[in-house]
Amino acid sequence: MNQEIFMNKAEASGIIALDLLDYKPTTEIIELDIRDFLFMGMIVKEKEFKESIARVDFSVYNGKAVGITCSTDAIIPPWVYMFLMEKLSPYAVYVDLNNAETILLDLWKRRLIYADLKHYKNQKVVVRAHSDHHPALYLTAAELLTPMVKSLMYGEIGLPKVIFKQKNKNESNYI
Repeated sequence: MNQEIFMNKAEASGIIALDLLDYKPTTEIIELDIRDFLFMGMIVKEKEFKESIARVDFSVYNGKAVGITCSTDAIIPPWVYMFLMEKLSPYAVYVDLNNAETILLDLWKRRLIYADLKHYKNQKVVVRAHSDHHPALYLTAAELLTPMVKSLMYGEIGLPKVIFKQKNKNESNYI
């Protein structure tokens, strides 16, 4: 009886995967719409604004990321943002003047930037494909990995698209 030996080519390739989902923030993100605190939904009147803010229970933002938005076309003076930050800072883990989607992307990119990626050094790395990920995540991954990896790919280990391959010292940059 002839026994055939099967080899997993993907495993044998030495390619390791980086999945961007591993770096997705788990922090809940809540939007705080300034419009709710404006006089007639359009005007910042200092006394009324501060009184309406005083009635807010900011503890609901504890441990969350907060996106400050204004859904009306009101002119908001800069002191308003400072005032809100002072109220949110004891509770929120992150505050920015953006919507929840943009804050998620910013936090996700930050997690990538501050991640310990040294185990990818001098490796063949494929960044896993996810059609619903923002392209900025792939841009950030490429920026971080290109200087340190032997080769950078996109897709899946079994069928990656080569993005970058470190040249041997003897190879010319010209084809």
